[in-house]
Amino acid sequence: MELKVRLQLSFLFFLEFFIWGAWFVTMGTFLSQEFSSSGGELAMAYETQSIGAIIAPFFIGLVADRYFAAQKILGLLHLIGAGLLFIVSNAENFSSFYPYILIYMLFYMPTLALANSVAFHQMEDPSKQFASIRVLGSIGWIVSGLTIGYLSWEGAQTLKYTFYMASSASAILGIYSFSLPKTPPKLGSERKISFREILGLDALAMLKDRGFLFFFIASILICIPLAFYYQHANQFLNEIGMKAAASKMILGQISEVLFLLLLPIFIKRYGIKNALVIGILAWGIRYLLFAFGDVGSQTWMLIFGIILHGVCYDFFFVSGQIYTDYKAGETYKSTAQGLITLATYGVGMLIGFRFAGWLTDQYISASGHFWKEIWVQPAIFSFIVLILFLLFFKNETIKIKSS
Repeated sequence: MELKVRLQLSFLFFLEFFIWGAWFVTMGTFLSQEFSSSGGELAMAYETQSIGAIIAPFFIGLVADRYFAAQKILGLLHLIGAGLLFIVSNAENFSSFYPYILIYMLFYMPTLALANSVAFHQMEDPSKQFASIRVLGSIGWIVSGLTIGYLSWEGAQTLKYTFYMASSASAILGIYSFSLPKTPPKLGSERKISFREILGLDALAMLKDRGFLFFFIASILICIPLAFYYQHANQFLNEIGMKAAASKMILGQISEVLFLLLLPIFIKRYGIKNALVIGILAWGIRYLLFAFGDVGSQTWMLIFGIILHGVCYDFFFVSGQIYTDYKAGETYKSTAQGLITLATYGVGMLIGFRFAGWLTDQYISASGHFWKEIWVQPAIFSFIVLILFLLFFKNETIKIKSS
C-alpha cells in the first residue's frame, strides 16, 4: 500500500472516531445533568445507535455495494450529520433532543461500515494492514476525550460544547471524504437485482457457515453487557466523584492503541478464535472491577477496568471485522460489514441499552445509584456468554493465516 493511501485512510479513521467520541461517552452525563433524564430516557438516547446499526446493512446493501462509490456516500452522510449535531447542541429538553439524535445516528452508523469498506478495498492483506490504520481511530477518540477534560466540559451548561465540536469535525470529514481513494460499487447498477439483494440480505447466506453463525450469535450476546459501559460508565464515574472522568476514560483508548498494534502478532500466532475468547473474558473482569472499585482505596480497580477497554474492544470487535471480511470474499464486503454491525451495534446493544436503562432505574435512591449491584449483572452475563462460546466452539477451528 502506498504511503499516501495509508495516510489518507489513517486520517479517515481519526476523524470517524473523533466525532463519535466527542459526544457519545458523555451523553449520559449530559442528559442526566441538563435534563434530569431517567434511566429509561438514557436508554432511548443510546438506543439510537442500535436503531442506526439495524438500518445500516440495508443502506449499505442498496448504496455502497450497488450504485454509488462508498467514499462519496461517506462524505454526504457526514455533511448532513454536521448539521444535525449542531441542532442537537441547542436542544432545550429531552423531547427536542431525541428526534435529532435519532436521525443523526441513522446517518452516522452506516459510515462505520463504509469506512471499513473504503479501507479494505485498498488492502491486499487486511489481517496485517488493517490494525495499524484503524489504530488512528482510537487516537481520534483519545484526542476528543482529552479535549473535553482539558476544557472542563463535564459540568452543567458546558457539555453542549461537545456537540459543537463533533459537528465541526463531521463537516471536515464530510468534505475530506471526497478526496479518499475511489471505492466503486462491487456489483454495478446495470444488472437486474431482486428486492432481497437491494436490502443487502444476500450476506445472510454467510450464516450457513457454522463458524460464522456461532460468531454472529456470540456478537449479539456479548453486546448486551457491552451496552452498560457505553451508556453508564461516564455517569457512574462522575456520580462516585471521579474528577475529569472523560479524560481518565481515554486510558481505555490508549490501551486500545497498544493492543491494536499487538493484535496482528497475536492473530498470526494464536488465531481469531483465541482472540475472541480473550475479548469476552475481559468484559466480565472489567465489570467486576467496576462493581467493587471506588474513588479512594480501590481507585486502582476503576482505572484497571478502564484500561481493559483495549482488550475488550480490539480482541473481539476488530478481530471480528477482520474475520468477517475474510469470510465475505470479494462480492459482499460492504454488506457483510453492515451485517456484523447489525449484530453488534444493532440487535445486541439495543437489548443491552434497554436492559441497562431499566436496571439503573431499579437500583436508585435519593442519594444516587447502587452501582455495585448494577455492575454485577453484566459481569455475570459476560461469563455466561464466554462459557457458551467455548462450548459451541470446542471443535471449531477459526484461524486466519497472515501471508
